[in-house]
Amino acid sequence: MSETRRYVIRRTFLAPLGLALLLMGALLVVSILHGQPAAKVLFLLVFALPVTVLFVESALRRVEIDATGITVFRLLRSRRLEFSRVTALEAVQVRSRMFITLAAGDDEFLIISNGYADFPELVRTLVAVLPPVAITDEARKLADAPPKGHADLVTVWFMVAALVYVLIAQFRS
Repeated sequence: MSETRRYVIRRTFLAPLGLALLLMGALLVVSILHGQPAAKVLFLLVFALPVTVLFVESALRRVEIDATGITVFRLLRSRRLEFSRVTALEAVQVRSRMFITLAAGDDEFLIISNGYADFPELVRTLVAVLPPVAITDEARKLADAPPKGHADLVTVWFMVAALVYVLIAQFRS
């Protein structure tokens, strides 16, 4: 592999999450303009803060795979593993979430979820570049038939619908 491959969090997750954040901001402004109690405004702020952190963290998160290794970039930090040091590529499924773990010895590892766009391609790329002895049967099965779970999308779109409902109710009162 000569070119660097970049994988980012699915835009189908980031778009509704960003929309939910915008709706929270609009609801906050409307609540302040309508003279809502301070407790309600504080309640909105408490919920908007983790959504903001999740959005920023997700928007900045990426995985890069080059000829010699893999680098995971997160908010304010990054970690790299050289392929020559990887001792295991494992896969674990928890409901609709799939995780792969790259391990290099006892104390160095990377965990990557199926929240990334082109996750099946990411797994296939890793299976292709790593030595066969390092790849578990579960990881091989994942490369052959990745799951198609979208529970996180349903949750985020539900949050958007709920916020739209609350905003409409706010204008009607």
